[in-house]
Amino acid sequence: MPQIPMLNDTAKPLIEIQGLKTHFFTDDGLVKAVEGVDLDILPDRTLCLLGESGCGKSILARSILRIVDAPGKITGGTILYHAADGRTVDLARARAGSRELRSIRGSDIAMIFQEPMSSLGPIQKIGRQITETIRLHRHVTKAEAREEAIEMLARVGIPRPAERFESFPFELSGGMRQRAMIAMALSCQPRLLIADEPTTALDVTTQAQILDLIAELKEEFKMAVMLITHDLGVVAEVADDVAVMYMGKVVEKSDVYGLFENPQHPYTRALLESVPRIGVASRDRLPAIRGMVPHPLARPSGCTFRTRCDQFMKGICDLKEPQLKPQDEGQVACFLHDEEARANV
Repeated sequence: MPQIPMLNDTAKPLIEIQGLKTHFFTDDGLVKAVEGVDLDILPDRTLCLLGESGCGKSILARSILRIVDAPGKITGGTILYHAADGRTVDLARARAGSRELRSIRGSDIAMIFQEPMSSLGPIQKIGRQITETIRLHRHVTKAEAREEAIEMLARVGIPRPAERFESFPFELSGGMRQRAMIAMALSCQPRLLIADEPTTALDVTTQAQILDLIAELKEEFKMAVMLITHDLGVVAEVADDVAVMYMGKVVEKSDVYGLFENPQHPYTRALLESVPRIGVASRDRLPAIRGMVPHPLARPSGCTFRTRCDQFMKGICDLKEPQLKPQDEGQVACFLHDEEARANV
C-alpha cells in the first residue's frame, strides 16, 4: 500500500518503514511485538509514537537501529534509509555488525534511551564515552574530539563542562546524565534522533527542560526526531506528526492538530478522553478504556482492539484485520471508516 505523506507532499521521507515485523521466539510461544508497521519519518519534523506500555514502540525504534535483543528478530518488511549521499539502505536486511550498518548507527541515526544510567558505561568517564563516539565516526585527533565533547556538554546545558568531562555517570544527577546522553547522541550531528521516553523518572521541571532542549537542538541541527511516549501532554507540546500504536500495529497516523481536533480511531479517542481537563469537576470520574491489553501470546482475531472497543461490530471486527486507509488528513485502521471492507465481509 503506498504511503500517504503527512502534511508535506513534496518532502522525501528520511526513513520509509513498510510491513515491518519484529517477533520474539520465546519458550512460551511467538510474541508479535511489531506486526506489519508502515511508517514514514520525514526530515526536520518530530514524529511522536504514542501508545500504552508494551505496545511495541521501543521495539520499533530498536528495529530501526538493529539493536533488538535475542530472542527478537526482524522477520519481514523493509526499513529504507535514504542517506545524504543519495544511497538507499534497507536497514532491515543489512548484515548485523556490518561496516555499513555501524557507519549509520550512532552517526546518521542516534538514540537516547529511557534510563541513561543503564546506557552509559558505569566505569568510564563521561568525556571518554563521548570522545570514543566522535572518533568512531569522524577522522579527528584525540585532542579535537575532547574539545568537541566539552563544547557539546556545554551546548546541552551542563555547567562546568570541562570538569564534568572527567566525571563518572554515578556522579551526575538524573537530569545531568540525560543531558550527557543527549550530548553523546548529537556529537556526530545525526540526521535522525530517536528519543525513547527521555524524561522517564525525572521531576516535572527537569522533564520540561529536557523536552525544550531536544526541540531547540532539533532546530539547530536540522534533524528529524522520533519521540516515543505515552504522555499526551508531551505529544501536544513537541509533535508535528503522530503515529498511535496498539499491540504492535499503527492504528492511526495524523499531524498533531488533526489528532487532537478530530481523532478517528476508537483507541485514540479513548486515550484523549482519559486526560483530565480544566473546568471539569474533580469529583467527576474520568473515562477509562475498559478491559486490559490482551496477553501478547493470545492476540485477538481480527482487530486487536475489538475486545476493548465500545463500537465493536460482531461479524466484522472479529473476522478481518483492518488496514490503514486514508481518512481526512491522515490514515486510520478501523472498519468504522472502511465501508468497502465492511461490505465484503
